[in-house]
Amino acid sequence: MDNTLHTPVLLEAALAALSIRPDGVYVDGTFGRGGHSRAVLDRLGPEGRLLAMDRDPSAREATLPLLADPRFDFQPGCFSQMPDLIRQHGPATGVDGVLLDLGVSSPQLDEAARGFSFQQDGPLDMRMDPSAGPSVAEWLNRADEQAIADVIYTLGEERFSRRIARAIVTARRAAPLSRTLELAELVRRAVPRSEPGKHPATRTFQALRIHINDELGELRSWLEHIPEVLKPGARLVVISFHSLEDRLVKRAFQGRTDAPRLPRGLPVVPDAVRPRLRMIGKPIHASGEEARQNPRARSAVLRVAERTA
Repeated sequence: MDNTLHTPVLLEAALAALSIRPDGVYVDGTFGRGGHSRAVLDRLGPEGRLLAMDRDPSAREATLPLLADPRFDFQPGCFSQMPDLIRQHGPATGVDGVLLDLGVSSPQLDEAARGFSFQQDGPLDMRMDPSAGPSVAEWLNRADEQAIADVIYTLGEERFSRRIARAIVTARRAAPLSRTLELAELVRRAVPRSEPGKHPATRTFQALRIHINDELGELRSWLEHIPEVLKPGARLVVISFHSLEDRLVKRAFQGRTDAPRLPRGLPVVPDAVRPRLRMIGKPIHASGEEARQNPRARSAVLRVAERTA
């Protein structure tokens, strides 16, 4: 696969939001095919460092051209493990900035064998790390109807989730589900009407991918612990593609997950309960031109937060 064909979403906005210092230490928690990482390295001086991570084994191959750069280090793993990896491989004082580009990448969608796409036939897998946990097919073939409906409704915001879950359970009685186009066609038949310009299986595939990879659990854990390894003033930049992800990021960046409610009239807020993050600026969306050139950018939302003192 030609990695140069992958266009990072909101690249210039992300770089500006990181406020990169030439001698700073930064983390790319979703390396993918390295587009954001290469751009960060271009802005670092000889003393700067970049630690990159990714749970997808195919991302490791894309790191090979960068490993000769002494400023670059790659560690495989989920970004929820980032605080521990920073403690092991980063400076004791913390890092200067972190970037996350959430969701599935274009190369993952384009590779039919990964099972992410409802437009290409492939094994019904969808795992970011194919060696970890059950595939979507394994889960769908053993989960009960209510659990399937709950996942599709909650994580896909699909109003016909019960119809789809019923169709899945009925179909698997004849033969286990195993292929992406098989599931996509099943969903298409189960959904009486869909949004114009959107495939009927879009929300279902999204929900199953989020569920099988525990994407919201990963994000919650990261948001809770990442402030512990940031320098005061360090920037967090997150690009989300789903309203559930963006909601979690927004709440954390506003400090609403950290600060408990205190009795009214307290003269001073103790340092221990001050919000550890403060949001910087407004959410950033792709320009019309970027959205036309890169359809994946249409739903992207970039948010920025800074570690408080």
